[in-house]
Amino acid sequence: MRLAPLLPLVLLLGPFASAAEPAPSFSGLDGALRVPAPRLELEAAIDGVLDEPAWAVAARLTGFSQYSPADGRPADDATEVLVWYSPTALHLGVRASAPPGTVRATLSSRDRISTDDQVLFFLSPFDDGRQALLFAVNPLGVQADGALVEGTRREGGGFGGLASDREDADLSPDFVFDSKGRLTEAGFEVELRIPFKSLRFPSAATQDWGLHVTRIVQRSGREDSWAPAKRSASSFLAQAGKLAGLTGISSARVLDVIPEATARRDGGPGPADAFERNWATPEVGGNVRWGVTPNLTLHGAVNPDFSQVEADAGQFQYDPRSAVYFSEKRPFFLDGLEQFETPNRLIYTRRVADPLFAAKLNGKAGATTLAALVAIDGQGASRYRDERPLFAIARVQRDLLGSSRVALVSTTRADGDDLNQVLAADARFTFGGIWTARAQGAIAWTREQGRSWSAPLFDAQLDRNGRRFGLRYRLVGIAEDFVTRSGFISRPGVANVNLDHRISWYGAAGALVERFDTDLVFDGVWQYRKFVGEGGIQDRKFHWNNNASLRGGWRAGFSILKETFGYDEGLYADYALQRPDGGLDPFVGTPRLPNLDFVFSLDTPQWKTFFFHADWLFGRDENFFEWASADIDYLTLRGEWRPDHRVRLEARYQLQQFHRRTDGSLVGRRQIPRVKLEYQLTRAAFFRVVAEYDARFQDALRDDSRTELPIVLVTPTGVAPLLRDEEGRLRLDLLFSWQPRPGTVVFLGYGSVHAEPRNLRFDALDRRSDALFLKLSYLFRR
Repeated sequence: MRLAPLLPLVLLLGPFASAAEPAPSFSGLDGALRVPAPRLELEAAIDGVLDEPAWAVAARLTGFSQYSPADGRPADDATEVLVWYSPTALHLGVRASAPPGTVRATLSSRDRISTDDQVLFFLSPFDDGRQALLFAVNPLGVQADGALVEGTRREGGGFGGLASDREDADLSPDFVFDSKGRLTEAGFEVELRIPFKSLRFPSAATQDWGLHVTRIVQRSGREDSWAPAKRSASSFLAQAGKLAGLTGISSARVLDVIPEATARRDGGPGPADAFERNWATPEVGGNVRWGVTPNLTLHGAVNPDFSQVEADAGQFQYDPRSAVYFSEKRPFFLDGLEQFETPNRLIYTRRVADPLFAAKLNGKAGATTLAALVAIDGQGASRYRDERPLFAIARVQRDLLGSSRVALVSTTRADGDDLNQVLAADARFTFGGIWTARAQGAIAWTREQGRSWSAPLFDAQLDRNGRRFGLRYRLVGIAEDFVTRSGFISRPGVANVNLDHRISWYGAAGALVERFDTDLVFDGVWQYRKFVGEGGIQDRKFHWNNNASLRGGWRAGFSILKETFGYDEGLYADYALQRPDGGLDPFVGTPRLPNLDFVFSLDTPQWKTFFFHADWLFGRDENFFEWASADIDYLTLRGEWRPDHRVRLEARYQLQQFHRRTDGSLVGRRQIPRVKLEYQLTRAAFFRVVAEYDARFQDALRDDSRTELPIVLVTPTGVAPLLRDEEGRLRLDLLFSWQPRPGTVVFLGYGSVHAEPRNLRFDALDRRSDALFLKLSYLFRR
């Protein structure tokens, strides 16, 4: 580390530090969680070597203990974190011990360190026990960053099971900070510098910030924590330590200006089946980020490039009544995205398709958090020729005692004479240390095509997150006419009751089974109008899920799914049966289909060069094509090979297929093999190749197991038989990326889509479209 002009002061401090008492140590095992970090009038460049005098007087965080898979045990490997701060930045150092040759570290791109050893810093400048910014590094200093807002991202521990680990952070947001690391004979060392300009924080003269530090050790699959966090808690963040008595923090307002330019050449079918390429008009735009106050930030974008540099990976649709969700990837929306998080995804920024202008205001003042977004979408997103849709979105949250909170949400989309507005309130209360109660109510008003209506949404949930016993009871109802043009509702028109109970066992230190979770899920789905009126249940589900964390980082799972699905007349309203004489009979489905499925899953440890995951669901399940029972297979195989620290090869294969139980014939199959190869030139630059093939097959549909008559589709223009259909699509993407820090990028990429009438033959691929693009942007920060 090279010290800047105040080096003489450090040189005077060095002899004093070596002769004086050692720097104070704060051991998590001893409960010493309030850390008065020293303030030094220094600035430093980052080199990953912690041998300068400033580190000798830094506060030392020691005494890490295990958090996952079992909590409360001393960590196997020693970890020491050093903390000090200057008027303009927070400095963090890590000394991590590990047996020789066991450290996992690759030179990867940002946010791609999940297979490496890593140290994670959850920093809460407002010390509210509800949300934190994540700054993570691998042993080489490669960065990952994001945000964690508790109560918005908890996922199940198995196939629909109840989670027993902490929530994962959203890695979408990117922050400007410096880091560098190196491997040592004893393990590794990493150095971080987080500028205060990259953070939002209170304006008080003296401040306490929440701090959680964890270390993930891939060779054992364990996560160690400095603060002795317990699994039997309603909040992980509320158990954090504190950086106490921070003073003299620079409140200089950040001003980021990011001009950008894009050029694109698109190819597609032209006259007489010729393939033509044309240059699109070059686009110039930009983004501005201004710190109105230390805790409030204003963002603006004019004609921004909101394209993605990598296409969304293909996903299966397990139920045709549920829409598939794709996460936000566009940089303007990612900053502060966590403050727009709301239950049931009433805010979904991908609804803003191609904005001409957008502005955001977000931050926190005292106990109140504000996030607001206004955008004018491109003309192509409107059904009106001369109109451009206007979006206005806001969320206001108020912190209560403990980790509790209440919030209001308002979304509006105006498009000519069409208008959609949603008003919602949600609340989260924590009590008793391990209990959480959550509720949400919303109403949507819609006016479209001369018709106006309103519809409600309600949601209530109770969680108990004990170490050995947990539960989740949830009731959610979404009216069939509930519409949100600014949010994402996967399946409206249903009510769902879910009762989930988890029991966990913990093995002794060194045991083969380190933790075993089993949970029983009772789930019922009603059509909304029958739930609030009169009518029976539509779908019943009983799931028994089992998940084991094994010694050495192995994970295995097994589930039994017992279900019955009721006939959904709305899904088949345009189906009919065609008699031999050409006449039509109504399609009347079997009232109820019984299902019995089995699920197996396996994850290997994150070995130094290889990782593998497999999950297989098979059994008897519904054939939605024909509403009949089928023998099904859902298979996912995923592997990653890292022959050295620069090369990463990922491969994934997904299979979804249905065989008729009457004669064993294939009614539908979809296969998606995907390969991604990355070569990391430097920490800032990489080259990527992605190839994905989507193979679809559907047999001619018939009234299987009943009349065996062919199924036809009745439309306003006539009758269309549902004949055999097959197609294969190959997508190729190439990308060179140089991104030394968020906001400064060079992207040069090419993408193409090819199709063939018979899948996986590769002998008649026809190019349908392609595109060559260049994007340049640069971050100017003051």
